[in-house]
Amino acid sequence: MARPLTIQELTACGLDAAEAEPMAARVNRALGNEPVEAWREISQRILRPGHPFPLHRFLFERAFQDWDRRQGPPPAWTPTNEVVRASNVGRMMRERGVGSVQELHNWSVTNRAEFWGNMIQRLGIRFACRGSNVLELSGGVERPKWLVGSKLNIAESCFNAKPEKLAIVYHDESGSTRTVTYSGLAALANRVANGLVRAGFRPGDSLAIYLPMTIESVAIYLGIIRAGCVAVSIADSLAAEEIAVRLRLSNAKGIFTQDAILRGGKQLPLYAKVVEAAAPPAPVIATAGNIKLRSGDLAWEAFLSDDAHFDPYLADPHEHTNILFSSGTTGEPKAIPWTHVSPIKCAVDGYLHQGVQPHDRLAWPSNLGWMMGPWLIYASLVNRATMALYGGAPTGRDFGRFVQDAEVTMLGVIPSLVKTWRTTDCMHSLDWSRITRFSSTGECSNPDDMLFLMSLAGYKPVIEYCGGTELAGGYIASTMAQANVPAAFSTPSFGIDLVMAGESDVETAGDCPNFAQQNGTVPLPDGAKGAAGEIFLVPPSIGMSTELLHHDHHAVYFEGTPAGPNGQRLRRHGDAMERLPGGYWRAQGRVDDTMNLGGIKVSSVGIERVLNSVPGIRETAAIAVSPLAGGPSMLWIFAALKPECKDDHAMLRVRLQEAIRQHLNPLFKIEEVSVIDTLPRTASHKIMRRLLRDDAVRVLEGRPTPAGDPAD
Repeated sequence: MARPLTIQELTACGLDAAEAEPMAARVNRALGNEPVEAWREISQRILRPGHPFPLHRFLFERAFQDWDRRQGPPPAWTPTNEVVRASNVGRMMRERGVGSVQELHNWSVTNRAEFWGNMIQRLGIRFACRGSNVLELSGGVERPKWLVGSKLNIAESCFNAKPEKLAIVYHDESGSTRTVTYSGLAALANRVANGLVRAGFRPGDSLAIYLPMTIESVAIYLGIIRAGCVAVSIADSLAAEEIAVRLRLSNAKGIFTQDAILRGGKQLPLYAKVVEAAAPPAPVIATAGNIKLRSGDLAWEAFLSDDAHFDPYLADPHEHTNILFSSGTTGEPKAIPWTHVSPIKCAVDGYLHQGVQPHDRLAWPSNLGWMMGPWLIYASLVNRATMALYGGAPTGRDFGRFVQDAEVTMLGVIPSLVKTWRTTDCMHSLDWSRITRFSSTGECSNPDDMLFLMSLAGYKPVIEYCGGTELAGGYIASTMAQANVPAAFSTPSFGIDLVMAGESDVETAGDCPNFAQQNGTVPLPDGAKGAAGEIFLVPPSIGMSTELLHHDHHAVYFEGTPAGPNGQRLRRHGDAMERLPGGYWRAQGRVDDTMNLGGIKVSSVGIERVLNSVPGIRETAAIAVSPLAGGPSMLWIFAALKPECKDDHAMLRVRLQEAIRQHLNPLFKIEEVSVIDTLPRTASHKIMRRLLRDDAVRVLEGRPTPAGDPAD
């Protein structure tokens, strides 16, 4: 039993003295229960979001001070029986006659065709004609064929809700709010499709989208797909040079953009970057008045057709719908095609992991240039829910007020965004009580930050979600039917199995003794720590890529991978994970030379290519370093200078940051710069980034650098 706390302990956490005495009595009564029940009472009936976060953290630690860590980390949220029964995954467990999430996952990977066929029917995916074979493996697991003999247009499955239902609520920094129904969105998408046909575009043509997430950009995305064309996703933060690379790789024949975007009270140009990138013809949305267009470009109103009816192009399931980009270790981004099958993965993950239901309103700050933009469209609309889009910076209180006023029920985040909210306390006293769960992706989460996030909505779970553009979703996540541990995953994604390659073995997720779920935990020895290693995936799964443009898909994902415990062909993904007691997992970052910065995957080589062109720089190495307490990676630059470079440390950092802002992405922030004489290299002249990463960790930990190490 936890020892009683004192009034002085509560006031030391920032609680007003007048409130401390009655709270101490209530908390001490709650502490008479076992830890999970004690914390449920404290978090749901005693603590309020407006209380100081140090008080939240102190009471969480106090409730679990006698927790047996062999059960795993203590949960900050545990579902009631009613929550489990009402969840999508809970309903599916009852239908399958299984008693745990683990059993349901085991069924989904043992019976892949049956699982995906079941989900396709459950979600109401629309077909012009439906083939009889869900999965065909004559080409092996590297090249599976899904929905053989079927014809469909996946955009049609985004309009199964009642026509009058709200599809999108949009709010921008200027204070204006707009909404569109499902029928209104379908009509606008059809006007886009008819505009494409009138302009001479044909099925298979690629058309780029360089826009923020708005009603118009969602309609453009769906209209391109309805017309049988291919949407090319370009993030609205990229510099002109990076836009040009993506246009070249995708062979884009047109680009949709707008004059500028309003972010943090500043007008940031978009169309000017399109012109600088020598982009193909562009329909341009004007948001700030008249704009002078290049010859061949069109104002949005002139491009848009008046005809709101369109018969969608019917495609083979494996025809391209979207080209997205993810970092490659060579510096040039990987161009990853999505097909008419890929979005099914987005919708299924949203249904089973994020638990999306028709009454939900989903907000997830992103745009169509990153995977989570298209993911949000399909996870929301295929599941007949409402998207809540904010046209501005999500870092401040205005965004939090939007979440409140738009009655958001599921809020998606990246961990660095949560860290900003916590540092600035900008969401204090907002009413987020309608939120029933959060979801986090893009970076490694910090447990303390995720506990803070949960506290903002009166302790609702955070569905941790990790995957990639090349998977069209996640490979490991959480659910609404399992206890929720801050910054931890509780299950591999349904329909995907994974194995972890450690130093001495390869273990399947389902067979690990401490992978048992909350209903059947197998304790580890006292004080034992979970194993850690590189994650490999067991194909096939809907959503997994089968090709890359301009890269060798086999070499990137399959060449040199180990065999699974049963001889399975394994697929490389590049993440490191730690298995924790109690069936949980925690992300440990990347094992290759890519990193996640602000939720965006980028290669070391891509950053180094930009920095090496800065005057006075001989060569650089870019690495990602995790904070000691865990959480989002920090960008650390090791730089070897030319003799003529006389910059002090501060000026050097400013110049390197400016180069990244101008030529790559202003969202990538340099945390530290270390000047060294030469970069350590292998005999084959490859940069030994692991040595540099180890050296940076020593600096963070305050340990001396061994003699002869690079930073000496």
